[in-house]
Amino acid sequence: MSPRPAVRPGGRSARVQRSVHAAVQELQAEHGRSGLTVPLIAARAGVTPSTVYRRWGDLQELLADVAVERLRPDEPPADLGSLREDLEHWAAAFLEEMSSPAGRAYIRDALAGDPDGSNAGQCSAYAVEQVETILARAAQRGEHVPGTDVVMDHVVAPMMYRVLFRPGLLDAQYARDLVATVFYRLMPLP
Repeated sequence: MSPRPAVRPGGRSARVQRSVHAAVQELQAEHGRSGLTVPLIAARAGVTPSTVYRRWGDLQELLADVAVERLRPDEPPADLGSLREDLEHWAAAFLEEMSSPAGRAYIRDALAGDPDGSNAGQCSAYAVEQVETILARAAQRGEHVPGTDVVMDHVVAPMMYRVLFRPGLLDAQYARDLVATVFYRLMPLP
């Protein structure tokens, strides 16, 4: 696998990436995933198939790149005024998104086109960034906060395990229960 070139904001590479990503999403909605081919995607995006192969290598790597981009949060986590409320709200929304059929498909695609683990690392970085935003806001309010790894290991990791391997009983209450574990069992008293 060749490393993906860095995308310059606003450059030709960024325009190609946007048009190819949009073509994948449009064609997937129209024909389903099984109907996707590099020549079909390239034609819809207005580029040559060789451009797609040069940038992504193959269809699976392209689908993985689209998936990683689709898993990027669109906005910062909500600020509801307390660490507990912010974490519960974020965890419930994260679980809902990841456990949805589209979320599961993006996770599968991101991991399937990820022989070196960079996609998984990028997806993890998105979650870490969101959690760190919540924790930093709480610390600024003077609240006692757990470490980022505590939240990742005891809230995010169990949710992802369930999404990938035990998909039953995934609801907002499950997410809130995981957050409660952080508060009741793992956070030392101030």
